[in-house]
Amino acid sequence: MSNNANPARVVADADVLAADLLAGGAAREALDHVRRHSWLDLLASDQLLDDATAVIGSLADEHLATDWRALAARERVPVSHPDGDHPGLATAYRGEAAHLLTFDPDLASASTNLSVQPYAALSIRPPAAFARLFDAESLYESLHDDSYPGPDRSRSSTPGGTDLDSESP
Repeated sequence: MSNNANPARVVADADVLAADLLAGGAAREALDHVRRHSWLDLLASDQLLDDATAVIGSLADEHLATDWRALAARERVPVSHPDGDHPGLATAYRGEAAHLLTFDPDLASASTNLSVQPYAALSIRPPAAFARLFDAESLYESLHDDSYPGPDRSRSSTPGGTDLDSESP
């Protein structure tokens, strides 16, 4: 596995995915940055979606969790990793993502960030930090030869959007 992460690839841990759907706030704000731009990818493994589905099912209901899982599976960039690995961290590593968003303070700690650097160029941070620091224009212009065109898609039909009930699985 390469130590060259793609700055246009983002992973949201299960807690962030569930909070995006159920609570909004910083999780929604951070993931809306990703959803508004077709050149950004939200990566997720099956195990990561399973974990988020379980959290949603325990906090809301199984029907909502099942509907969310079907939509999230269509919207994500799939990544495979060995069973038993931490789903968020393994998805970021195997998918060569530059960003892992989590509410887990141990995972987002400075010591964890430093310990993964020899293996992956990965920034692990809470969604509020990502939302505050993310600059779509400068990232786009560092990756493309043209000027930043602005957001190019709506977030409303995605997992944290407002029309989940109107989506058919």
